[in-house]
Amino acid sequence: MSRRPTSVDEARAWLGEQSYLADRGLATALFLALSLGQPLLVEGEAGVGKTELAKALAAALQANLVRLQCYEGIDANQALYEWDYARQLVHLRTLHDGGATGGALDVFGERFLVERPLLAALRMGGDAVLLVDEIDRADEEFEAFLLELLSEFQVTIPEIGPVRAATPPVVVLTSNRTRELHDALRRRCLYHWIDYPDLDREVDIVRVRAPEVAPALASRVGAATRRIRELDLVKRPGVAETIGWARALSVLGGQLDRDSAADTLGAVVKDHDDVRAVTDDLARVLGDG
Repeated sequence: MSRRPTSVDEARAWLGEQSYLADRGLATALFLALSLGQPLLVEGEAGVGKTELAKALAAALQANLVRLQCYEGIDANQALYEWDYARQLVHLRTLHDGGATGGALDVFGERFLVERPLLAALRMGGDAVLLVDEIDRADEEFEAFLLELLSEFQVTIPEIGPVRAATPPVVVLTSNRTRELHDALRRRCLYHWIDYPDLDREVDIVRVRAPEVAPALASRVGAATRRIRELDLVKRPGVAETIGWARALSVLGGQLDRDSAADTLGAVVKDHDDVRAVTDDLARVLGDG
């Protein structure tokens, strides 16, 4: 099994070593999830660092990151396992041409099994961090299937038999709240809401993730991004956009003024109507009005 922290402070420090600055509340939720063996469900606006949390956690624990990206219409086969039908057909044709019979015709063996993220995580067990990303994009049927899997950490493949994790993997689920998750899944998990960081923490994050950005520019960009979030936008920028904007400005000379802001809005605002709204209120965004 991959290593585990012995305290909240150690968990927080390990994440910090991976350039992920977690507040104490998040570090506590994570430490409890690891200690109790429960999945951790993290919700928040897009871009606040939910996916990055799982990546940093896997690196901190020296474990394998297994990512299941959810989307509308995903089903158990796409998430668990599939059979390589093309190889099976080629194998059958080869055996048929060679006149093989009996057991040699069995095409439901391990070599024809294609592992998807859930099965891969089960087999890795405690050496894996399973990231179920954007679970809210999947439908309720898949959510129910996932709940059953997380309860037992076992699945039965009819042609092979049961597969059970000797030690359950660490599980992190993320949600952008595009729909409400079922209460049964929420009760199964520990929960934490990741909010936008305060200005000082956001500036610290920019300086850690983009060390090439000058401190003064990081502070100015962080303040401007916070003012952008106060506008009536379709999609408010996340921390990832703050970092991207700071990097873009650094490349262009390291200044944030009216002209450079107008030229680089596409790094921080990703919707046409939002770009127009920010442009119309650019003086306020820059703190000049």
